[in-house]
Amino acid sequence: MGKTHESLDEHLIDWIGAQSMFFVATAPQSVRGLVNVSPKGPIGTFAVLGPRRVAYLDFFGSGAETVAHLRENGRIVVMFCAFTGPPRILRLHGTGEPVWPSEPRFEELLGEAAFAGLTEVEEAQRAIVVVEVARIAESCGYGVPLMEHAGEREHFDLSKRKRLRTLGAAEMRQVEAARNARSLDGLPAVPTGGSD
Repeated sequence: MGKTHESLDEHLIDWIGAQSMFFVATAPQSVRGLVNVSPKGPIGTFAVLGPRRVAYLDFFGSGAETVAHLRENGRIVVMFCAFTGPPRILRLHGTGEPVWPSEPRFEELLGEAAFAGLTEVEEAQRAIVVVEVARIAESCGYGVPLMEHAGEREHFDLSKRKRLRTLGAAEMRQVEAARNARSLDGLPAVPTGGSD
């Protein structure tokens, strides 16, 4: 049986911190647009900033659907599942906003969140996504399998370090931003310095 919470209390915050990963889902306004669900982690890239305010560190990857959808309409849900221990699913529905490294408040948010990032390669950081949470909902999670966390993959960090060595910091950021400038549906995603 599901229930809702007024705020992210200490008990929920501790439970979130004990999970190994989380998921985010977004959708464009258009009914013809593609809905997106992305796995995120490790859990250290997520932070609770207040009773109804959270953030996560967003990295350059193979696409930019989430930030494109957030720029268009802001709708997002963050989901946590218990893969160990008692079954539980927690969903945080709200409005998200990407804060880019070029913005003055990026460094302030980075300090406030105290992320334990996936990589120390700063050029891999695309944005900090800040979510104002409108609904905190818990459900049973009986359908979520029990799984053991074997560790984090090293592929992401190795890939970013190789690009940094071969391209240099400035060119690596330019290439990543250009590659992530538009969503699959053609929505503006990562700003490239132009009028997008």
